[in-house]
Amino acid sequence: MRALEGLKVVDFTRFVAGPFCTMQLADHGAEVVKLESPADKGDELRGWGPPFIDGQSYYFITLNKNKRSIALDLRSAKGIGIATELIKGADVLVENFRPGVMGKMGLSWEEVHALNPRLVYCSVTAYGQTGPFKTKSGFDVVVQGDTGFMDITGFEVPTRVGVGLTDFIGAFYGLIGIFAALHVREKTGEGQRVDSAMMDGMMALLTYQAGTYFATGKAPVRLGNRHPLQTPYETFAAKDGHVIIGAGSQKLWENLCNNVINRPDLIKDPRFLTLQDRNKNEPIIKEIIEEITRTKTAEEWIELLTKGNVPCGKVRTVKEALELEQTKAREMVVEMEDELRGRIKMLGIPTKLSDTPGEIRRMPPVLGEHTEEVLSELGYSQQEIREIEDTGIVRQHPLKGGGTKE
Repeated sequence: MRALEGLKVVDFTRFVAGPFCTMQLADHGAEVVKLESPADKGDELRGWGPPFIDGQSYYFITLNKNKRSIALDLRSAKGIGIATELIKGADVLVENFRPGVMGKMGLSWEEVHALNPRLVYCSVTAYGQTGPFKTKSGFDVVVQGDTGFMDITGFEVPTRVGVGLTDFIGAFYGLIGIFAALHVREKTGEGQRVDSAMMDGMMALLTYQAGTYFATGKAPVRLGNRHPLQTPYETFAAKDGHVIIGAGSQKLWENLCNNVINRPDLIKDPRFLTLQDRNKNEPIIKEIIEEITRTKTAEEWIELLTKGNVPCGKVRTVKEALELEQTKAREMVVEMEDELRGRIKMLGIPTKLSDTPGEIRRMPPVLGEHTEEVLSELGYSQQEIREIEDTGIVRQHPLKGGGTKE
């Protein structure tokens, strides 16, 4: 048994935020049917690369495992009719078009709710369904700028976080909304709309940075790798790279001075007596510690810091992180056999459930891989499916079998 087994999801999403949201549902057993256009290459993310595997974008692969794909022309009345049939039997609909696009197809929240009152309708967009920014185009880098994140990230130059953070945050808050709405449905029998904005999610993460502004009226500034409220809590140059030291409390500061760098005198130094003192004099602490850390390698310091009970780490490359024994032990890198693309490595499922764990049971679908299968489940005969295919409204990829373990 899987946690979300039996949950039916109609997936109108593309690019990153929406597909990441629906993939989390699929990873835990939900039956996700992804709708894509047969007239072009489907989800635009299929064309993003390199790298590609047999013409398939690795970027798409990372966001679409465990789903089925139906190639369906939503610009036609027949295509909308098929989509409507899917919606009638679904529990959840997820879309990430700009506000108003679903309405133009006759699939607005109000119309869909009348069609299937139990369905939870989740929209994951850049700026949400209301406000002056609602129709503004908002890719990750734009939202990172609009929410102040780039202004508090980096050194001299405002810096984008190295992944599409706003997309993932929008997806996560969408998931919270979906689960909350499904819980309420158990009591009322009614679905509801979930409006998840990437901007809102990022704003919610500002926490103490927003608190600084609320309390002082002054905007926080970029501090590089240091923390505004904890010192020492940043990277320090080592002999061969950088070591991360997180000694932000009084006890950890004393552990660092006594057990690791052999400078107990710093504990009673009036410049460093309290956390507030250390925050105020961070440049001095940085210089003192870094003069010491430059004498050993990062790995040597990690060993010493660990023995000295000081939180620590190493600035690793992505390659190093993916090859860590910890990563392997947590099954966060898996290798799967794909009928079309051969053996490929993928990221695993991060949420571990003790009794109903998630599972990679389907490889990311090629465009239209499951069109005939889905139409057959809706009650269409083989003759009817062939007739619809002849019109170009749907398309079946020649790959058969669906790449499923079921």
